[in-house]
Order: sequence, then C-alpha cells, then structure tokens
Amino acid sequence: MLALVALMAALANVLSIPPIAIPITLVDFQTEFHFTQLPVLIAGILGGPVAGLVTGAIGGLLSSFVVFPRIAFIVGGLAILGVAAAFFAKRLRPLFAGALAWLVQAPYVAITDYVWFTLFLPQKMAPQAAWALVGSLLIKLTIEVVISSALAEVIIAYLKKARMTL
Repeated sequence: MLALVALMAALANVLSIPPIAIPITLVDFQTEFHFTQLPVLIAGILGGPVAGLVTGAIGGLLSSFVVFPRIAFIVGGLAILGVAAAFFAKRLRPLFAGALAWLVQAPYVAITDYVWFTLFLPQKMAPQAAWALVGSLLIKLTIEVVISSALAEVIIAYLKKARMTL
C-alpha cells in the first residue's frame, strides 16, 4: 500500500508540471491542461480512502506551492477526489467512480477558487468576473477528470488482468 501511495503521489506531482502539462489560456487567466487526477483516482480506487486521501494531499504539493504558488487549497481538493473515488469504487466501475468523485470535489473547487480570485489575488477580481473564470475552470477540470477516469478504467483493468493489484 505504501509503495502504491508513494508512486502515485510522485506521478501526480510530475503530471502537474510543464512540459507534461499543456498550457492553455482561459479569458485572461493562464492555466495548464494536466492529468494530476489520474494517479489520485488510481490510488483511491485500488488502495481505498486512506490511500486516496494521502495520494491526493501529497500529489498536490507541487501544484500548490510551485506550479500555482500560494494556492495551498489544491492539496485539499485532490485529497477529496481520492477519498470520494475510493468510496464510489466500492460499487461502481472506475470511470463512474472518478466522475462522481469529481461531483463531490467540484463545490470545494468552486468555492476556494472564487475566494482566491476575489480576495487573495494581487489584483482582486470583481465577483462576476471571478464566477466566469471559475465556471471556465470547472469545465476544464471536468474534461480532465473524465479523461483521467477513462484512463483509470483502462489502466486498472490491465493491472487486474495482469494480477498486479493489491
């Protein structure tokens, strides 16, 4: 279990940085299209809630403090994603577990991003502009999680077929 968490947390950090992350611009805000969620989902689905929580928390460190400096709440969002995926995976395939886990994480992302954009950015945004940007980010993250969930489904099926799971 420890090896799974360590490997997936390291992979989550690596998948958050350029050139692996694909830079995109949303309105006046630059971000990256990445697959940091993939290893968090895999750890949660294969290792359970604690593995998902720890992988999400550790896997978000690079994003929180290097890629997007001073945005520490990314760690919490990825931890929520990992825990929720683990709980949904008890009854659902990885594709659906990941998608539903995102629905649990999305309100946290919306609120923390809105607060960040309106209160903590050096150039604070107007509430309407912040909600517009948050909406764009939620769409981007939804696409990332759906793709990551589909990839998790394929990877986990392969690992189970190869008898490489816990």
